[in-house]
Amino acid sequence: MQLFISFRTPYNRGHFYKSMPTKNTWSAILLLMLSMPVFAQQGESISINQVGYYTQGPKICTVVEKVTATEFFIVNSITHDTVFNGRLSEGQVSKHSSLHTKTGDFSRLQGEGRFYVYVPGVGNSYLFNIGPRVLAPAAVSVLKGFYYQRVSIPLDSPFAGKWARKAGHPDDKVQIHPSAASAERPAGSTFSSSGGWYDAGDYNKYIVNSGITMGTLFNLYEDFPFYSSATQYNIPESFNGIPDVLDEAIYNLRWMLTMQDPNDGGVYHKLTNASFDGTVMPGVTTLPRYFVQKSTAATLDFVAVTAQAARILSKYASLKALGDSCLHAALFAYEWAEMHPNQVYNQDQMNQQYQPTISTGAYGDQHLEDERFWATAELLITTQHERYLEVIQQQFDQAVTIPTWSNVRTMGVLSILRYYPQRFKQLNKKFFALADQYVSGVPGNAFRTAMGLSTKEFNWGSNSNAANQGMILVAAYQLSGKQAYLDAALSNIDYLLGRNATGYCFVTGLGTKSPQHPHHRPSQADGIDAPVPGLLVGGPNPGMQDKCSYTFTEPERAYTDQWCSYASNEIAINWNAPIVYLLNAVEALQGKAGYIKNDTIK
Repeated sequence: MQLFISFRTPYNRGHFYKSMPTKNTWSAILLLMLSMPVFAQQGESISINQVGYYTQGPKICTVVEKVTATEFFIVNSITHDTVFNGRLSEGQVSKHSSLHTKTGDFSRLQGEGRFYVYVPGVGNSYLFNIGPRVLAPAAVSVLKGFYYQRVSIPLDSPFAGKWARKAGHPDDKVQIHPSAASAERPAGSTFSSSGGWYDAGDYNKYIVNSGITMGTLFNLYEDFPFYSSATQYNIPESFNGIPDVLDEAIYNLRWMLTMQDPNDGGVYHKLTNASFDGTVMPGVTTLPRYFVQKSTAATLDFVAVTAQAARILSKYASLKALGDSCLHAALFAYEWAEMHPNQVYNQDQMNQQYQPTISTGAYGDQHLEDERFWATAELLITTQHERYLEVIQQQFDQAVTIPTWSNVRTMGVLSILRYYPQRFKQLNKKFFALADQYVSGVPGNAFRTAMGLSTKEFNWGSNSNAANQGMILVAAYQLSGKQAYLDAALSNIDYLLGRNATGYCFVTGLGTKSPQHPHHRPSQADGIDAPVPGLLVGGPNPGMQDKCSYTFTEPERAYTDQWCSYASNEIAINWNAPIVYLLNAVEALQGKAGYIKNDTIK
């Protein structure tokens, strides 16, 4: 418990006294202290973006309990001077929990520094910053999170700091599982498939999830090439003349290329152990690793990624050969997908036919038209061959939704609108219908965020919903120039960094209250108290499929910071990618958006 006592109060900018207190003055102060409420742990009842707010950007705080207070104060954490005071909104009950909230808007405060919110009868918030590049450290941190997921190479201390470790799984002798066997590659034969990223809290590598992840990182580069070229985050490839975001993506791209069967163009669904490794550091176990069954979903995701990579990498002389290889691989894989239009990965069915049984993440997908749309869209843009146009036009009538690993159609929509913003009016209209939904939902949300339009958004990996919504809103701003879209995107950054019903900043290593026990094997097994930084955890999930003990079970509060909670506290590359996009995009847009004066990145 904490008692709020300060001789420089939020109610004035001076002291309680101008000279040494008399006995009577001390008595008065003691009476005042005794009459003041005892507050809960600092920050628990006032949710804010725990990283910070842009100098000229929107700034919102939320009181997350039923209070009688009608005003709030912003206090300088060094001087304890009140720098702003405002009125709290009328109270409301959240649509997604029993929480009563009031909101404070301090957007007019544009002074730089470190501050906290004080609400009478409630207490202080966690500290936060206001400044011109306030999200830059967070933007770099989440991008660096991918480096910590690298497979097959050691993470050296100059780049990994105290999280340095030995190389993980070498994957230089991966076996062909019987489900993937062919005449040219019989079961049990071995091939190298080194590199890439560990998919999540486990140590396997999955093409389907790599697909949407890679597309999202490539989108960041294509939308903001100058910013991406100027941003370094201390990886071994830094300063090699290639943007670090591309260097990181290329590390996984080279692995993806090894997942294509060179004999027919099909792509293996995943590279995996037969079952999950225990809670050990990467590479400790020596269990066999397998190429598992080819699938249409994996192959089409592979087509999309390699087609997008081909046009990006061709801009760099040192990467032209790799870009050419990617285009060849994309066209070869597309041919396989046309000959195998519905080869679905059904792990349970596969296990009835082949041994050993595979029990790792399935990433099974029964619907393949979205993968076909994305793959064909990327080929259209890269090759300019109109024969691909007919395939994608067949789906223009469908609604646009946020991208997920199992529905990647909007990845294709984003690319089409980037290159042909006016050509396909129908697609453009449906895209903005989605973005407008998010904007319209902000005022009625108890936390004033775009996240939370529907209770259905709180599912497995709900935080990626918030991040992907932000990516959609940034694209809408880019296409229209309307500030409301970017402000709504910022509201979801606030959500992910602390302004939510749990009070957590959901990225490891950021903010005051962030996950300490993510479902992430290296963080659990490395003997270091702090988890690997820069990783976005899954977030509230009322499904609670892990059967852990949850303090709260309402949709927007069903989160627990425990290792056992793979349903709410695991990390995954496809969740990290959209927050990488969102934070870095907003940093790139600062000058254009007006959040910073005279600092436009050119």
